[in-house]
Amino acid sequence: MTWQLGTAFNLVIAVAYLFIAAAVVLPLARSQQLRSNPLGAATAGIFFTCAVHHGSHAVHMLLPALGVDDQRGLAMREAWDWPLTIWDAVGAAVAVYYWTLRRTYSSLMEGAQLFEDLRRREQQALELNDSVLQGLVVAKMALDLGDEPKARQSLDASIDHASRIITGLLDSKHFDTALLRSAPAATALDDSSSSAAPSTPATPPAGSDTASEPTEGTTS
Repeated sequence: MTWQLGTAFNLVIAVAYLFIAAAVVLPLARSQQLRSNPLGAATAGIFFTCAVHHGSHAVHMLLPALGVDDQRGLAMREAWDWPLTIWDAVGAAVAVYYWTLRRTYSSLMEGAQLFEDLRRREQQALELNDSVLQGLVVAKMALDLGDEPKARQSLDASIDHASRIITGLLDSKHFDTALLRSAPAATALDDSSSSAAPSTPATPPAGSDTASEPTEGTTS
């Protein structure tokens, strides 16, 4: 009984892993990212090799039932106990659960989008450089030239662009929880204000000798 269940579970795992590998590698191939996205290609390779591994187990145990005298299949039937069967059941359940998640998170689990998209990261870097960094440079030049209205206009535009970019990166219906920083952001303005704060001179305690002793150059 255990080897029949093990065969069924291994077949489920093999088929699911093959489809997962195809779901990862095909979009990468269509977008020509197989070489530029090694993480995605390696993940597809892992799923493919695992599919072959589990599929070979199922095939070996099925061959004797098809009239093929496979000694390894008979040995595997004898060795397939309940712990192995239970783990195969867990693996099959996880593989099936993955496909149920694809319906809910379809926008996040479409091959190339599941991993680091180098082209998108480069595009975001260019957008940050063009709309934010250059705006800050213009604002600094305007301040150096004493043109405060121009500086304020450039800073407002840079802040607006940065806000839209960050909002686009974080906007997702699957992540609707509030994000809180672990510590408040430290700015250069805070550092300069703390360092510019005047230090309060230490006041000697009342009745001490220092308070009553005349200083050099004074007459008593």
